[in-house]
Amino acid sequence: MHQFFVEPSQVGKEFITITGSDVNHIKNVLRMREGEEVRISDGDGKDYLCRINEVTDQFVQADILSLSVDTELPSQIYLYQALPKGDRMETVIEKAVELGAYAVIPVRMKYCVVKLDEKKALSKKKRWQAIALSAAKQSKRSIIPQVMDVMDYKKALSEAFAQMDLVIVPYENEEGMKATKEALKQVKDAKKIAVFIGPEGGFSKEEIDLAKGRAQIISLGRRILRTDTAAISTLSLLMTNLEMNEEESCRHI
Repeated sequence: MHQFFVEPSQVGKEFITITGSDVNHIKNVLRMREGEEVRISDGDGKDYLCRINEVTDQFVQADILSLSVDTELPSQIYLYQALPKGDRMETVIEKAVELGAYAVIPVRMKYCVVKLDEKKALSKKKRWQAIALSAAKQSKRSIIPQVMDVMDYKKALSEAFAQMDLVIVPYENEEGMKATKEALKQVKDAKKIAVFIGPEGGFSKEEIDLAKGRAQIISLGRRILRTDTAAISTLSLLMTNLEMNEEESCRHI
């Protein structure tokens, strides 16, 4: 079933009106017709199962059949991703959205090879946001995760300490899985979780020292993971843990 996003103002009591570029996509690319069912999210956490009743060049109207299943995690995960080489950031964003990340924040770190000036950063951000939208549709998200402006590491860390309930930093030189187990125990009580992923060259000693004491420095195992693999691995751990905890809680209600 295809997924589309609209503004809350486009949602009526009995039907939803789709406008903009999705109209052409529905009519001429997907070739959808009256009677077909779609999933529509208002981007504010409400999802609807709908049936198309009218397709024109200007709009698509769909009758609301029922509320659909909420696909969001019980906690908001903010991925602070060091700028990687090549197109790996696109892969990270796509997979992060699929795995339930609430937002992605690109971060400049000491060993980042990529250097973006303001103009390039703006262009990249537009491309990255389009990827987030596409991934949100594919994975049936209830919201469109935002890709934020590129930040310096110190500022990003300070923001995370001020706003998040839990800050997790996977570090290649951390030994053993004890800290990882302890961090996962704290996940269920954290409504906002920050994850910091280092670049291809890893975190510098100074960057880890800044995080120690307030962040949970964890290991992802004895193997050295690429930056994109580390992001996907960490988010997979958190997603599974959060969903299992939520399911367990529901059983005891």
